[in-house]
Amino acid sequence: MINLPAILMFGAFVLLTLGITRWAARPTRTTSDFYGAGGGVTGFQNGLAIAGDYMSAASFLGISAQIFADGYDGLIYSIGFLVGWPIILFLMAERLRNLGRYTFADVASSRFAQTPVRTFAALSTLSVVLFYLIAQMVGAGQLIRLLFGLPYGYAVGIVGVLMTLYVLFGGMIATTWVQIVKAVLLLGSATVMALLVLAQFGFSPEALFARAVEVKAGLAAAEGASAPEAAAQGRSIMGPGNFINDPVSAISLGMALMFGTAGLPHILMRFFTVPDARQARISVLWATGWIGYFYILTFVIGFGAIILVATNPEFLGADGALRGGGNMAAVHLADALGGDLFLGFVSAVAFATILAVVAGLTLAGASAISHDIYATVFRHGEASSADELKVSRRTVLVLALVAILLGILFEKQNVAFMVSLAFALAASGNFPVLILSLLWKGCTTRGIVAGGTVGVVLALVLTILSPAIWVSVLGYEEAVFPFSSPTIFAMPLAFFTIWLVSILDRNARAGIDRAGYAEQRVRSETGIGAERASAH
Repeated sequence: MINLPAILMFGAFVLLTLGITRWAARPTRTTSDFYGAGGGVTGFQNGLAIAGDYMSAASFLGISAQIFADGYDGLIYSIGFLVGWPIILFLMAERLRNLGRYTFADVASSRFAQTPVRTFAALSTLSVVLFYLIAQMVGAGQLIRLLFGLPYGYAVGIVGVLMTLYVLFGGMIATTWVQIVKAVLLLGSATVMALLVLAQFGFSPEALFARAVEVKAGLAAAEGASAPEAAAQGRSIMGPGNFINDPVSAISLGMALMFGTAGLPHILMRFFTVPDARQARISVLWATGWIGYFYILTFVIGFGAIILVATNPEFLGADGALRGGGNMAAVHLADALGGDLFLGFVSAVAFATILAVVAGLTLAGASAISHDIYATVFRHGEASSADELKVSRRTVLVLALVAILLGILFEKQNVAFMVSLAFALAASGNFPVLILSLLWKGCTTRGIVAGGTVGVVLALVLTILSPAIWVSVLGYEEAVFPFSSPTIFAMPLAFFTIWLVSILDRNARAGIDRAGYAEQRVRSETGIGAERASAH
């Protein structure tokens, strides 16, 4: 059945964001405007925009769905997504802003040979962006299919068209303001949902969890479990083991979420939108606060869905699974709490969440091709601003098409898990490259390229061989790589390879790389010579 309030709120949000895009298109004339909003975003605004970029479909739909399915185990995402931010605050934010212009490759290649390092950085960026995009497209497709009754493929196509419009015409200015609007709406709606859930239990989390255990035990008993087995299944949602049941996968996933945050290209790109390093630090402080608060709310939302959604046949299909797919627990909870009107609002916010993140991802992918590959590698820094923008906008069109196709292919995957695979790639390639290039004098071009490539390729291969793709997507009976995340193997090997190749590197370029560290350190910690905000 078509939900008229949801359609109206969807329409209102799309019109609002298209209006923002039209407004932002006017001052978007140069590469600085397109990639970095001219460096004119304040720390508070950028903190909200980072939160809006980071609180993705995986956060809102995926984590709540994981908690709905497995209870306490879903908290690994909430904690993992959050704890990477102190690393960014204390080790990276200031240095990133002082060394970079538009992309994280500007930072990684600041004292190294440009062509090999930027080529690696661009390919790594595209790998991370595509996995991240898959999760957003899957979430959007399931949401629109549930509310509008459209076929899944058409739903994904609509998101692809809208994300193209935002980035193509508005660049970073439009993307920033769409993310700010989305962050405010998401924080507000999640707060209301959590309060409405807690109000039903006298604002007692203990009573909420106790009732969730009873519901899970009752569902297990209804499926034929004995009384002791049903009681054990009920209690299991308050402990680990339902989602990840081996320590290697648990540690590996935790490493991916923690260190991957510091290697996400679309997040790192946001530090180049502020005027100076002080505003970059302020951005991280605000973002960490908003994000931490939001993840507390997802835990309440997930357990609320166990109680109010899992027991209501209206939200379940004939097979007992959630209508609209496994990622729709939070959306159904909104319906249970506030009826069609609140469902429409929360659905529009979820859609806003997806579009804002997709816009940021697309911009990061486009900048990797146009700025790192075309302007720096192919044109050796001689490309005009107009030519670079033209390449960037063409790349947006290609990325949109690829995202639509991958979104259709990975329809059945949990969106939080798909994002964790993107984090694994970022933690295994981008993070070792960034941290050692910033902090280790002995790092060389060959070491960076070799170690980064080893980390990304190994993470990508092991991800393909893991159950998430080898079994769930490709249809094989047993996975070649039995663990859910490759980070525990790929990231240490990347660090080791960078170290080993660098200390064995004796060519002339290695001497230049090591000699350039002192100048890089002065600029990274003082801001002398850093890119300044453009005047408008």
